[in-house]
Amino acid sequence: MRARLLAGIAAMTLVAGGCSREPAAPANDAAARTPIVTISADQAVSPVPAWRVPPVAVTDANVDELKKTAALALREGRLFGGPDDAIPVYYALRRFDPEDAGANSGFDRALAKLLVRGDEALAELDRDPLSLRRAHEIAAVARAVAPAQLDVVDYLERLDRTDEAQEANRLGEEALNAGRLGVDATAGEALTYFHAALALRPGDMRARQGVAAVESALIRRAEVAADRDDYVGAQRELDIAARVRPSSATIDDARARVAMQRIARVNALRDAGLAALSREGGIDEARRQLGVLLRIAPTGDPATAELRERIDLATHYGLFRPGQVFTDAMQSGGRGPQLVVIPHGAFRMGSEENEGAESERPARNIRFERGLAMSRTEITVGEFRRFMQATKHRARATRRGYSTAYDERSGNLVRRGGVDWQSDYAGQPARDDLPVVHVSAKDAQAYTEWLSTQTGQRYRLASEAEFEYALRAGGRGRYPWGDGAPPARAGNFTGARDVSPSGRRWRNAFAGYGDGAWGPAPVGSFLPNAFGIHDLSGNVSEWVADCWHDTFRRAPRDGAAWLNPGCRSKVVRGGSWASSPEHTRSAWRQSNDANATSARVGFRVVREI
Repeated sequence: MRARLLAGIAAMTLVAGGCSREPAAPANDAAARTPIVTISADQAVSPVPAWRVPPVAVTDANVDELKKTAALALREGRLFGGPDDAIPVYYALRRFDPEDAGANSGFDRALAKLLVRGDEALAELDRDPLSLRRAHEIAAVARAVAPAQLDVVDYLERLDRTDEAQEANRLGEEALNAGRLGVDATAGEALTYFHAALALRPGDMRARQGVAAVESALIRRAEVAADRDDYVGAQRELDIAARVRPSSATIDDARARVAMQRIARVNALRDAGLAALSREGGIDEARRQLGVLLRIAPTGDPATAELRERIDLATHYGLFRPGQVFTDAMQSGGRGPQLVVIPHGAFRMGSEENEGAESERPARNIRFERGLAMSRTEITVGEFRRFMQATKHRARATRRGYSTAYDERSGNLVRRGGVDWQSDYAGQPARDDLPVVHVSAKDAQAYTEWLSTQTGQRYRLASEAEFEYALRAGGRGRYPWGDGAPPARAGNFTGARDVSPSGRRWRNAFAGYGDGAWGPAPVGSFLPNAFGIHDLSGNVSEWVADCWHDTFRRAPRDGAAWLNPGCRSKVVRGGSWASSPEHTRSAWRQSNDANATSARVGFRVVREI
């Protein structure tokens, strides 16, 4: 039978048309060669032994009784299992008297019913592979009792075609598992065998599943090619797969998946390139990402154009580069605060609907087209002292005669006389390396104006958008470090392990966290963020340039400060040493009177580059 099958497949190959030569499976690529079809034991038919007619003794005396036995067995559907079944009895009666019309008629009816059962078994093959064995058992009976009868010959031919189809399926599955898909109608390969099976037995479920498996294998090859960034090769494999089952919707789905994978890969390369620009020496890495993008992205892809443009911008920072730390010389001698260049880029500002207050919404995307230099730490008492000594500025708390300081006895912030910028959080003389507190927004603005005059550069307070962008440093978590409790040395926050000089502990704090500080710590005591900036959240909250607005509706889209002439309320950003976890979130913001001073609020500066 196999020889006849192979000859038939060869003939089909000569007349087959359509599909072009398939590309070979990728060398050493196990994923593309993984077996797809497993041949189970119940799909093969073990040899069925020849059926022997059970002996039935017929005599003149028992003929009538045997006819009744055979008729009853026929009515009950017992055809050939034992000596009392219809076919053995009728077969014996015919041999005893070949002219017996009743025996001949009964035998013909029994044989016809037998062949009907055989055809039913063949029809059940798609649902029950074991039905083929039943069909062979029936064939063995028919061969034994009526080998030359035309109905039997026709049935045996149908059975042979079914056997040949099964053998073609088996060979097709072996070829499929070996990676020989045969989409070019090559003899000895999977698709050719499955087509042969369908020609022998139209609608054969096993063959149809085999054809679908060939299509799946080609789709898998396309996916493997896409995983290697070979989207041209992936498209080629999918074009071949489309000719396997032209009416299948699977290929369209696969094309959509590969297209989405390509888009995701292109966007990931763009994002990786943009992220690289925030790191020292990252321009070369961004260019490498751009090189891959140019190879795999469609012509004119906007992600490629965006990364190229951003690299150009980063390249033209002049003397600066993202992450660079520098200071400006001052006319009076010495140098200004240490600054770090933060990269231009984009982020989502504010809180989404499931987080924070209404004043932090609507969240919106902000893009900065140019980099910015920001002081690495809050402005210190020593830096502010130099300003105060060089100018006639009178700080608000000094003129007013008091500020809000921490009272260890009550554990609260209270009004205390004689406290100004020279004082620490508790109203005691402050060290020069502590962040300056007890300053108003107007005091901070006066410092930036003096610094601009001294350096010849434009210094100012950060806009609210610039502050949050620098604080998040590329993250989108609830807190600047992500979600959950802060990691070790992340900053000066309210931690459950913090203890005041008299043994007080915070009522609302980060569980399990302690930073060893109660009140502001010297600047730069904790780890910087990804942009190289210290204490944007924690230590002290900070004045920013914006006037207070209840929401971000109608706020500038370019990240500039939102100002109103003569506004009395300014924005404070970033948690402090005494802020609750809720007020340490990245999007947290608060309104403060521009003249207010406190042991919890200081400031830092930015410089345009």
